[in-house]
Amino acid sequence: MSPTMACTPVAGWCSAMREDTGTHVSRPAFAPLVVIPVYDHAHAIGAVVQGVLASGVPCLLVDDGSHLACAQVLDALARAHAPQVTLLRLPVNQGKGGAMLAGFAEAARLGYSHVLQIDADGQHETADIPRFVALSRAQPEAVICGIPVYDASVPKARLYGRYATHIWVWINTLSLQIRDSMCGFRLYPLAPVTRLIGEETIGRRMDFDSEILVRLFWRGIQVISVPTAVTYPSDGVSHFDVWRDNVRISRMHARLFLGMLWRAPRLLWQRIAGPRA
Repeated sequence: MSPTMACTPVAGWCSAMREDTGTHVSRPAFAPLVVIPVYDHAHAIGAVVQGVLASGVPCLLVDDGSHLACAQVLDALARAHAPQVTLLRLPVNQGKGGAMLAGFAEAARLGYSHVLQIDADGQHETADIPRFVALSRAQPEAVICGIPVYDASVPKARLYGRYATHIWVWINTLSLQIRDSMCGFRLYPLAPVTRLIGEETIGRRMDFDSEILVRLFWRGIQVISVPTAVTYPSDGVSHFDVWRDNVRISRMHARLFLGMLWRAPRLLWQRIAGPRA
């Protein structure tokens, strides 16, 4: 069982109580945690974890109801690399968004300040983690979001299909600041994310990535885009359901469009005033 912590900032550090030992752990004010939502990526997750470990950032694996083979791999990784790698197990599959929401809550309990999200299938370049962390350290209130730089492995339907979401996101934010809302490689400041998910409902499946960025943008959070290499994927496993997930994403865009309409005056003023310092 992962330790739970109650976080109180003290002079630039976070004082947290470990429930399992009763001892206090102090974290710096900038304390990132990598969170990886995992659902049956047994063949790829080991290499992803090794890449994360090379970055020097601790890692939380969120087992989103994986079947036995993958669950055993995750258990072995957590044992072999403790305490840098910890495991949070969800008994029933919640979807990518549901797994990330659970990961945010666990990161907050553990006293971390930022969460770096990266996919479990090996498509993202873990060597870019230090670059994301450095940008976040310099601008800790912003979201650092990847812009995919694809190689020849990208399915053309995926590549061109993304543009429909890009256009809707630009409409729903009245801005071009979010260059790519679908890339699952991004680094969030945890405090505004925690406030957001406590006050609003966020999509729990493949609609999660775009929706949380738009809603954070609506709240004045700057989104900084970073090019990063993307390769599709090392284990050949995709959990994108063409019909169900496209329906979810379409409904999400419709909800966001309605939300944009009454926010439009403030969003336009936000464009004129520019990002907050």
